[in-house]
Amino acid sequence: MREIPGAWRRAAEGAGLRASDGTATPTIFAEMSALAAKTGAVNLGQGFPDEDGPAVMLEAARDAISHGVNQYPPGRGFADLLTAIAEHQRRFYGLHLDPHRDIVVTAGATEALAAALLALIDGPDDEVVVFEPFYDSYAAVVALAGARLVPVPLRWPAFQPDLDELAAAVTDRTRVILVNDPHNPTGSVFTAEVRDTIVELATRHEAIIVTDEVYEHLVFDEPHVPIATLPGAWERTLSISSAGKTFSVTGWKIGWLSGPADLVSVALSVKQFLTYVNGSPFQPAIATALRLPDDFYAGIAQTLREKRDLLGRGLREAGFDVPVPAGSYFTVADAAGVGAADATEFCRALPDRAGVVGVPFSAFVTPAHREQYRTLVRFAACKRTDVLEEAVTRLAALSS
Repeated sequence: MREIPGAWRRAAEGAGLRASDGTATPTIFAEMSALAAKTGAVNLGQGFPDEDGPAVMLEAARDAISHGVNQYPPGRGFADLLTAIAEHQRRFYGLHLDPHRDIVVTAGATEALAAALLALIDGPDDEVVVFEPFYDSYAAVVALAGARLVPVPLRWPAFQPDLDELAAAVTDRTRVILVNDPHNPTGSVFTAEVRDTIVELATRHEAIIVTDEVYEHLVFDEPHVPIATLPGAWERTLSISSAGKTFSVTGWKIGWLSGPADLVSVALSVKQFLTYVNGSPFQPAIATALRLPDDFYAGIAQTLREKRDLLGRGLREAGFDVPVPAGSYFTVADAAGVGAADATEFCRALPDRAGVVGVPFSAFVTPAHREQYRTLVRFAACKRTDVLEEAVTRLAALSS
């Protein structure tokens, strides 16, 4: 195969998707999903739900399509969605946003993250602090921007950062502290002490905080606390969320970025040359969904809590060691108790052994740190109850 130069190499290497011969390789998610399709295994690997979101939202999308909302929306997003996002931030968190200056609608949270990081990073002297394991796009975008990724480990089983290690990681070279809370893939929710320390370190070193809060309504113990609400944080924080996880419409790719108008404007200057705009008929539908009553939001968290508990019980009965996640779609299981020495090989064999697919933690960590997570597997609980019950029944074969 011929050598093709370009920035793609940095992105692929950053995400761990460049083979020793220089070619790009598929993600572990694609590999595991293909295995599920080939073997008929229950796919608990990728984090997307298999049930539709609220009917009123779906009907609003159909109505928008039928009434001609099919062309480019305004660059920042339709005014009603911007207003609905501002209302949501005030209703749940007491944040008062100007919908026309402090918010931009994006093609999901992934585009918002890319726009923010590409806008804020200025070259190889910049560093981006992340909490490892991390969503794979983080490393790809940081590498594409030419900056240095500085991982701070989240260790089994609590998956909270050591504050001394965090303090050592953040320096005057730190341009961005990237915070995913609630956290994918660990299911952890950061403590108040961790959040306060992030703000203190960002202030001390004049760093920008970029937050990925897509699981904000999928927490099980205490309400979500955005970093932007903490004293001294607002002026240096870009907050990112999306509709996909909250409303079970991951394919619609409607996200948003909010914060001080000057930071939002900087991100918009890049975002407009990525997708420009997207999802016209879905934007009014998400505005409708954001205004759903409190019992809807309480209900989705309770439903996922029950699914988390079902999956966790099944994994423990099968022989896995499983801490209880505090948020997100995901449950982490240590497969050492069922004979795993390497989670990647274990996950490749699991469809044949038990008819279930999970994802190894190697997909979420830098090569230098994979040994720390070598027997850990991520499973997604965001499936129908009957699907989870079938998965649990199949996993029981591992204990026999």
